[in-house]
Amino acid sequence: MDTRLLLVSHASTAAQRAGRFPVDDPLDTRGLAEAHAARTRFAIADNAAAFVSPAICARDTAAALGLIASVDAGLADLNYGIWQGRRLAELAAEAPQDLAAWTLDPDAAPHGGESFSQLVKRVGEWLDALNGATDRASNRPRNVIAVTHAPVLRAAIVYVLGASPVVFPHIEIAPLSMIELRCSSRGWTWWPASR
Repeated sequence: MDTRLLLVSHASTAAQRAGRFPVDDPLDTRGLAEAHAARTRFAIADNAAAFVSPAICARDTAAALGLIASVDAGLADLNYGIWQGRRLAELAAEAPQDLAAWTLDPDAAPHGGESFSQLVKRVGEWLDALNGATDRASNRPRNVIAVTHAPVLRAAIVYVLGASPVVFPHIEIAPLSMIELRCSSRGWTWWPASR
């Protein structure tokens, strides 16, 4: 059985607009309004299984999109370690070498955090487990939607394409973006998101 997965990045947060690494921020009024407005953009199959990151902003987005989603730790945002809650501009002034290493080396991680390479591995394991959980006896495609974070969408693209994590910073994902992945006998493939 084939799996069709729609991955959605959560609506914008005040932290994103302030250039700050997230802590566990809820959506503010602006983000909630964006998510409610986006509800009609997404063609979500009635029989779709829905999953969501444990983060409040992702859960708020899923609710605004009208999804009753199961929390899945595999969809958690990149762990920013001690940089959580810090502004990017502050880090650029205080620790420019650490920030440069993190942005250029996919194996570099913020202190106590997760590297891009580690995130690609984690997301790949989640994708493979999702596909392994499908009912092979059914001939119908399985529809899945997951609300998560931009870095998770980037990691999914890198994993599905079998690309090096070094391309990670060259993929831009805006709030409320959607990518479509499908898994068949050929394995995972990246499709243009249909709306």
